Amino acid sequence: MHPLHITKVAVGCEDVEALAEQTRNRTVDGEAPIQTRYRPTRHLELVGGSLYWIIKHRMTVRQRIVGFDETAEGRCLIRLDPGLVTVHARPKRAHQGWRYLAAADAPSDLGDGEADMLATMPPALMRALAELALI
Repeated sequence: MHPLHITKVAVGCEDVEALAEQTRNRTVDGEAPIQTRYRPTRHLELVGGSLYWIIKHRMTVRQRIVGFDETAEGRCLIRLDPGLVTVHARPKRAHQGWRYLAAADAPSDLGDGEADMLATMPPALMRALAELALI
């Protein structure tokens, strides 16, 4: 059985670099947790899946879900692997909270050659292609 995934808007992030900076700032002991008000109902199915981040109306990167905990204030703590994996961008409307995403509907990861190619591309061209959801 394939793990379930979720999508979430990367609030306050204009690009992947901003999300990467946020992730670095909250990484402790090899995990980059985020807090949400409520624990997802299907949280047991999400462990081992990924959180796909939506930046400017596109799913662009994902982080593996390590597990769930509860804070002292009773909020849900989603424990994430700090590594960001770039995926083939896919248009996705913004939403509040999270939405479940079946494995069959999840965008595929970029291959090593594709990631290397993107690293050498001029930033303006990358932005234009990303806005068209071509990368």
